Amino acid sequence: MVVPVIRALVVVLALVAGCAPAPTPAEPTITTAPVQRGMVLPTWDKHGYTDPSTGEALTKMAAAGANWVQIVPTWYQGTRTASVISPASSTVADDDIRAVVALARGHGLKVLLKPHVDVADGSDRNRIDPADRTAWFSAYRGFITHYAALAAELSVDQLAVGTELRGVSGDRPAWLAVIAGVRQAFSGPLVYAANHDEYRRVAFWDAVDLVGIDAYWSLTTEPTTDVPELRRALDSRRTELAAFAEMTGRRILFTETGFPSQHGAATAPWDGTISRRPAPDEQAAGYEAFLATFTGQAWCAGVFFWTWAVAPRRGGTALDTSIAGKPAQQVVAKWWASSLGARAAG
Repeated sequence: MVVPVIRALVVVLALVAGCAPAPTPAEPTITTAPVQRGMVLPTWDKHGYTDPSTGEALTKMAAAGANWVQIVPTWYQGTRTASVISPASSTVADDDIRAVVALARGHGLKVLLKPHVDVADGSDRNRIDPADRTAWFSAYRGFITHYAALAAELSVDQLAVGTELRGVSGDRPAWLAVIAGVRQAFSGPLVYAANHDEYRRVAFWDAVDLVGIDAYWSLTTEPTTDVPELRRALDSRRTELAAFAEMTGRRILFTETGFPSQHGAATAPWDGTISRRPAPDEQAAGYEAFLATFTGQAWCAGVFFWTWAVAPRRGGTALDTSIAGKPAQQVVAKWWASSLGARAAG
């Protein structure tokens, strides 16, 4: 009876705050859906998705056991306090999104469209804190409803309404308005991708269908390939997330996670510059630990691994987060092959 009580409290708190509670999305089709086994295929090139090797990348993802791919267009604001959000010359073209969605479908992959807002001066999007919040949310609605309309046009399988916006994700009334606008344009499942240190602060989980977490926890203080050690660090996270899923009444989707193939990868998985020493074995150990810990958990809707190599470097580099052609690719294939990874979960 925990979940009904929590939902009732959400309604009461929303009324006290002076705003109507968000309608609870229909859950059965979400909670019983097959586990999402996804790879992220971002690009920061206007025509990156029409790179000739995109088809090969999708083929290899599917061969590794992926059944989803994440497509990531990016718009920008000038500074973290700015209120204008707009595409840049590097923002992937809508026609190229149309092309890559069709190509993904041809490879048997479902699509999560996950638009990002980044800061042009290099500030972390987690630190976005607009001086004029009303103006910022107005601009954000324009940005995300643009992609909601595109998602509807393409019958995309799932849409992210935001990613790692910790500075504004506590503003429930503003986000309910954003999400209401998105649902008017797009009828499919919605997720918000919270940073791993943000998800407890998000004020609108009841308004989306899945809790999304970009999971880049530090797992160790020293470089290691010791999978049991890394698993021990993840055990407490598993317990926390199971309780959070029960409290919110939503399954949790790891909208991003991964490790750079660098020495010290698991000490700071979010940091792609932690070392100039390649360490594909450390990257592979991180993947092994993550999949061993979370595969088969009933509350887990799946995972998207960041990342596959992106255009124009489809082959990746020895230091980047791509798993293409590295030992981590074989780790993922081992867990994802044969009965959606259930073999390994046992």
